[in-house]
Amino acid sequence: MKILEPIKVGKTTFKNRIMFPPLTTGYEERDGSIGEQSLNFYSRLAEGGAGYIVIGDVAPLNTVSPTPKLFKEEQVETYKKLADACHKYDCNLGLQLFHPEYDVEALAALFAKGAMQEARAKLHHDMQHFINEVTEEQLEAILEKMGACAKLAKKAGVDAIEVHGDRLVGSLCSVLLNKRTDSYGGSFENRTKFALRLVKILKESVPDMVIDYKLPVITPMEDGGLRGKGGLEPEEAVRLAKLLEEAGVDTIHVGQANHTGNMADTIPPMGVQNYGFTVEYAKMIKDAVSIPVSCVGRIVTPQAAEAVVAGGLADIVGLGRSLLADPDFVKKCEDNKPHCVRTCIMCNKGCTDSIQNRTFLSCVLNAENGYEYKRVIKKAEKEKKVAIVGAGVAGLEAARVAAERGHKVTVYDKAYGIGGQVSIASVPPRKEEMLRFLRYYEAVIAELPITFKMGCEPSVEELNTYEEVIVATGAQNSVPPIPGADGVQVVSAWDVLDRKAVVFGKVAVIGGGLVGAETAEYLAHQGAKVTVIEMLDGIAKEESNTILPTMMADFKKYGVELLANTRVESIKSGCIDCIRTVKAGENETKEEVKVSADFVVMAVGTRKVRPELSGLTVPASYIGDCAEEAKGTIEYAVKSGYDAACAL
Repeated sequence: MKILEPIKVGKTTFKNRIMFPPLTTGYEERDGSIGEQSLNFYSRLAEGGAGYIVIGDVAPLNTVSPTPKLFKEEQVETYKKLADACHKYDCNLGLQLFHPEYDVEALAALFAKGAMQEARAKLHHDMQHFINEVTEEQLEAILEKMGACAKLAKKAGVDAIEVHGDRLVGSLCSVLLNKRTDSYGGSFENRTKFALRLVKILKESVPDMVIDYKLPVITPMEDGGLRGKGGLEPEEAVRLAKLLEEAGVDTIHVGQANHTGNMADTIPPMGVQNYGFTVEYAKMIKDAVSIPVSCVGRIVTPQAAEAVVAGGLADIVGLGRSLLADPDFVKKCEDNKPHCVRTCIMCNKGCTDSIQNRTFLSCVLNAENGYEYKRVIKKAEKEKKVAIVGAGVAGLEAARVAAERGHKVTVYDKAYGIGGQVSIASVPPRKEEMLRFLRYYEAVIAELPITFKMGCEPSVEELNTYEEVIVATGAQNSVPPIPGADGVQVVSAWDVLDRKAVVFGKVAVIGGGLVGAETAEYLAHQGAKVTVIEMLDGIAKEESNTILPTMMADFKKYGVELLANTRVESIKSGCIDCIRTVKAGENETKEEVKVSADFVVMAVGTRKVRPELSGLTVPASYIGDCAEEAKGTIEYAVKSGYDAACAL
């Protein structure tokens, strides 16, 4: 495969064309140093075969920004341990330089004197204001700090410095954000002056290191608008790329411009942006320069990555979320098993949402992510005969891990196909990408000695012939005791998504959680006139912040009526009687609401499904949605299945 071939970058050779691009992880220590979690995370990526890893958002000064930092000698040793760990696997390590969106020194002074309220206000001093207010003297100081940071990185054995061309650098370049009237504003030459000066300082400070430049492109949208602000539009991006090459940059990393307030622009979830959405811009840059060009952007499979490189669209492919899902992406390609890669489903639940919620990066499909070398599949001391009841995600993960540990595994399911709830969860708009997870299990299970007995519910007597039983029978849609809920026009959301129930006309979905919201969107796409009724004060509160804006736009497009703070009193033929709570300041009033409905879809929660196992004489554990502590998420299904199999 072309992606496995080495490539010369500056004075260095990368062993292959797969890059882990800069991502915020939340793994760093409080002072920004590389601690055990960061070390293990990046080391595992290197062990899995990545040729080039870039640590994202490294600040060259002491800031409260929750990112890695490298600004003092005492931190060098932690970065050296990481560089040495990567080099052990012939992986090159890069460090991405960035400056946070606020006046760091003024903020530190406010914290020092206890002016917390004023300091918090300063934290929201976003780039749009900062780049227009920062003085030329402050910009000079920032350049000096970045040069000093690069020297520390060199001392630590880091191989490359990547300029974060979004953030401060890209915002100064941007005609949309930069409103300055001095020598850093106005013309293209002025707006790109800081970027080129930074490259010059880096070349002088660390002449033997690879200089990488993240070049963010502001891209056109179908509606005529622009996506992103902190970067350059395509024509200017090409002009800057040529100047960067002349200035001595060794490689250019093409990405989508950000600073719109919507993370879906740069880390788009399933179905929101096209696959490979930056590739055409990478090709534009590649055609204009002679140095290697890398790109990112929903390049999910080994085949897609290979097509990008083999087709001459880019020289290096950045895989962020894909390597979170499967750090052995490269190794599996090397072993001629690309079909066994655990491909990302772009849900953004564990990665982007976690970072936005100030927790650390993780992947809902990969139980080891964030716990590298802590959660490990080890060969069992004694082979056991294990029965797993249920072939949903939890059962499949338990089967995979148990078989890899050397146990003799049999999986039972009353259905004739694997996947459980994923088969219906993948039906709503954009959600079909979830099916990639089932394709992964189909591939890896074919490589493992696992027996499947489908269309079969095992008896207790049969289960007693095993040494261990893992129950993964999931949950099912529940129906609350609402008067009229037994009417012929009332169906479950699960039956709708499973195509067992057909509804049309005016449809009321009772329950505005994730299942209810997705079912409502699905029905709206089918032509139904949909109303969502929810007792709580919000709709789809569990949905990713990167997906929610798209869902809400869809609701608006299709005229879906959203009734929050509304309780169903009774269901009648043709209508639903409700009580709506209206809040005005501290006051609340109740009002009666009648919702016209030809059909009613119940999406108010689930109840555990457990087989009758009285008389079972062997140890049994419950995982996934039938476990006591079930959370109703794919992440819990995976982790509970993984942990149960490791405990055998």
